[in-house]
Amino acid sequence: MQVEGARCWLVGASSGLGAALARALDRAGAEVVVSARREERLSELSAGTRMRPVTVDVTDADSVRTACDGVLAELGGLDLVVYCAGTWQVSDVGEWDQESFEQHVSTNLLGLGRCLDVTLPTLRAQGGGTVVGIASVAAYRGVPGADYYGPTKAAAVNLLEALRASLRADGVRVMSVLPGFVRSEMTDSADFPQPFKITAEDAAARILEGLARDRAVLVFPRRMRALMTGARLVPAGLWPRLTPVLRHPWARRL
Repeated sequence: MQVEGARCWLVGASSGLGAALARALDRAGAEVVVSARREERLSELSAGTRMRPVTVDVTDADSVRTACDGVLAELGGLDLVVYCAGTWQVSDVGEWDQESFEQHVSTNLLGLGRCLDVTLPTLRAQGGGTVVGIASVAAYRGVPGADYYGPTKAAAVNLLEALRASLRADGVRVMSVLPGFVRSEMTDSADFPQPFKITAEDAAARILEGLARDRAVLVFPRRMRALMTGARLVPAGLWPRLTPVLRHPWARRL
């Protein structure tokens, strides 16, 4: 797609990859509205740029609907919708936390659905546009410690794949982005091994390149893609025997 001049709504822009991608889109000439819960972060991000902030709570359908109305009023339409909002915390099923599990589902999966609910009618009516969903390589296989996070990303990837086929006739493209570890407040504070970690700026540049090439699925960095592609080939019966080396908080004790 042509990023320059594109009217873009980026949801989940307050920090990390979302903020880096918003800056990259702005520099590339897109008209960007950035959204997140933290209004002060949005103000800092948009200061001195052409970006416009609109707050949103993706776990609240009314908030998402109101934010979308504001975005359409600001931009006069939509060409690109990027869903980058997400939550993550290490899980320990020995002390199952239902509240945390539901928060992951509400933010990482249902939040995506809420944004699709309010934006797809516009994209379909105009006969084109692009939806980008930021998922994770955690979607490839179930890993201890990601018992809440991984399933939501796997479901998001499945949803995006289905939409890619369902929306084809409407001229709406769908791109799934599955990054490995990306430097952010969240990952920098985590106490577990994070192989092949890249900067948020590097990740944002890769996503812009993927948009320019109309990629359907984008998985990076290359070494993480190779690792997780190989992981998918491991038989289901063997996988539980291998996953202890991947345990997030327990890896240092094994």
